[in-house]
Amino acid sequence: MKGKHLIAAILLVFNHHLQAQVTKTFTIQADHLTAKIAPTMWGVFFEDINLGADGGIYAELVKNRSFEFAQPLMGWQKLGDNIPEGSLAILNRSQEKPNNPRFLQVDSNDPQNKIGLQNEGFRGMGIKRGLRYDFSVWYRQLKPGLRLHLELVDSAGNTIGEGFLEPEAIGNQWQRAQTSFHATQTCPKAKLNVWFEGQGKIDLDMLSLFPEDTWKRRPGGLRADMVQRLADMKPGFIRFPGGCIVEGRELASRFQWKKTVGPVEDRQLIINRWNTEFQHRPAPDYYQSFGLGFFEYFQLAEDIGAEPLPILNCGMACQFNSAEQAPLDELNTYVQDVLDLIEFANGDIHTQWGKLRAQMGHPAPFHLKMLGVGNENWGPQYIERLELFKKVIDAQHPDIKIVASSGTDPDGERFDFLNRKLRELQVGFIDEHYYRSPEWFLSHANRYDNYDRMGPKVFAGEYAGHPPQVTDGPLENNWGAAIAEAAFLTGLERNADVVQMASYAPLFAHIDGWQWAPDLIWVDNLRTYGTPSYYVQQLYATNKGTAVVPMLADGQAVSGQEGLYASSTIDQPNGELLIKVVNYNHKPVRGMFKLETGKKPTKEADQILLTATDLKAVNSFDDPEHIHPQTTKIAVKDKTIVADLQPYSFYLFKVKLK
Repeated sequence: MKGKHLIAAILLVFNHHLQAQVTKTFTIQADHLTAKIAPTMWGVFFEDINLGADGGIYAELVKNRSFEFAQPLMGWQKLGDNIPEGSLAILNRSQEKPNNPRFLQVDSNDPQNKIGLQNEGFRGMGIKRGLRYDFSVWYRQLKPGLRLHLELVDSAGNTIGEGFLEPEAIGNQWQRAQTSFHATQTCPKAKLNVWFEGQGKIDLDMLSLFPEDTWKRRPGGLRADMVQRLADMKPGFIRFPGGCIVEGRELASRFQWKKTVGPVEDRQLIINRWNTEFQHRPAPDYYQSFGLGFFEYFQLAEDIGAEPLPILNCGMACQFNSAEQAPLDELNTYVQDVLDLIEFANGDIHTQWGKLRAQMGHPAPFHLKMLGVGNENWGPQYIERLELFKKVIDAQHPDIKIVASSGTDPDGERFDFLNRKLRELQVGFIDEHYYRSPEWFLSHANRYDNYDRMGPKVFAGEYAGHPPQVTDGPLENNWGAAIAEAAFLTGLERNADVVQMASYAPLFAHIDGWQWAPDLIWVDNLRTYGTPSYYVQQLYATNKGTAVVPMLADGQAVSGQEGLYASSTIDQPNGELLIKVVNYNHKPVRGMFKLETGKKPTKEADQILLTATDLKAVNSFDDPEHIHPQTTKIAVKDKTIVADLQPYSFYLFKVKLK
C-alpha cells in the first residue's frame, strides 16, 4: 500500500507540474517583411574611461612615456643608491616642441655609479613568456658613452627579460632608436627598469615598450585580445571617442581630433576628464596620450568591418561640470573642425587633410557617412549651436547624416524639448541614452512601438541595466541586468524602421582602474572576459537578419505580457529565420512557435540558449564563460517548434527556410 500511495503522490506532483507549466503560442509571419534592418543596427561605443585606451586597448606599456603628466615623473621612480644632483633632470623645450615640450636629460660622470629609472606601467605591465618586446626612444646624444640597459622585472624584482640599446648618433638632432628582447616569464604586474650605464650626457623622450603581438602585428598598435572581442561581435558601427570626454570638464580640455593625428611624438597629451570625476574612485594618473587617435579609430572601424561614427564638440563643455560655452560668434573654429574631419576621412589625397591621412598610411578614404555634433548636451543653447553646424554641413556635405543629442535621460522636460526640436530640424539621428534599472528596461520594451515612423531615426547610443544596491563593479554585470537588456532589445529589433543603431556603454573596464560600472568587457593586464551583457549584444549583432517579420501572441506584439518578450527577423540572403525570445519568469514556459510561411523549414533548427539559475550570477576572470551561449538542435515539425523555455532565459532559434 505504501508503494501505491507513493506512486499516486508522484503522479499528483507530476500532473500539478504539467498544469502549472504555461503553454504559449507564438505566430511568426515569416513571409511578411515589415521593416528593413540597417547594417548598422548593432554596434559598439568606445570611450576612454576605465583605462579603456591608455592602459587598455592601446598596447603601450610605459605610463607617462614623454614626461608630460602634471607631475613629470609620475609613474617613474629613480633607481640607484647614490644619484648625483642633476644627473636625472626634466627639461623643457616649449619653443621647439610645444605639443611635447618635456624631456629627460641624463648626465653621468661616474661610470661606476649605477643610476636609472623604473616605470610601473598601467597598474603594472602584463608580460608574456617567450614574447618579443619592442623598446624605442627618441634621443639627442650630447656626450657619447651611455648605454641603456633594459630590464623587465617581476613583482619580486627578478629579471624576466632584458635588452640593451647603444645610441649611435651624436649632436643636437633628435633621433629615434629601438631594440627588442624576449620575456622569459609571464607576469601580470611587471615593471620596466632603464639603467644608464657608462659615462656621458644624453636627452631622452618617448620611452616606449610594446609587445609584438599587437592587433595585425602593427608596431605601436592595439592590444589584440581586446580588439578581437570587438571583432567577434561583428558590430555595424563604432562610435568614438566618447562620451563625456568629447565635451571636457571645460572647453580647454575638450577632445580636439586634430591634436590626435600625425606623428605620435607630436600629439599633445591632456588630462583625462575621468581623472578626477569620481572622488570615491580617483585616478590621478589617468591621462590621454592619444597614441590611439582619430586615425587609429578610423582604422579600427575598418579592421572590424564597422562604420565609423565620430562625435565632435559643439562648443559646449560638460553641463554637469563647468557648463562653459563658446559664444555663437566664435563657433567657426568648432564648425571648421567638423569640415576638416570630413576631409580627413573622405578627402582626396591632394587636399590638406586627405594628404595627412595618406601620409599616415591610408591613401584610400575611410568613407565617413555620419558624425555626431555634441554629446549629452541639452537646452536651447545646444539647439542654437546645432543649427549653425547643420546649416554648414548640409550645404557642403548633404550626404553626411548628423547624430544629435537628446540629453542625458530618456524622458522628462529636457528630453521632450530636445526630441521636439530635433524632429523639427530633421537631423539624421536622435541619440537617446538610458542608464536605468533592469526593471525600467523590462517595462519599456514597447517604447518604440508607437514612435513616428517618418521622422529622424533613433540611435540608442548609450544604455546599460544598472542593478540597484550593487556597488562592486564586476558584480553589477549580472544576469539580471543582461536578461532585462535582452528583453528591451526585442523592442528595438521589432522597431528597426525607427531604431537603426544601438550600442551598450561603456565598453571596456580595467579591473584595477575602473571608474564606472557596469561595463561590457572587463580586462586586466593579460586577460579579458565578456560579461553576460556582452553575449546578449553579440547574439543580437551576429544574428540581426535583413528584415523584421511579425511575431505575435494572442494577436499582439510580445513585449512583456506574462513575462515574455520576443522579436523575429529574416536573413534573406541566407534563407534563415531568426527568432529571439526572453522568458522572464521564475517558472518554465512551453513555447509553441508556429511558422507561417510558404517555404519549407528544415527538420532541425539551431537553439541557442543564454541563461543562469541566479539573477545575480556573473562571469569573471576565473570563470569567464559561466554564462555564455550554448547551442543545441531542436526539432521542427509541421512548421512548428516546441521548446520548454527555462526560467530567466534568452533563446535564439535559427531556422533554415528552403
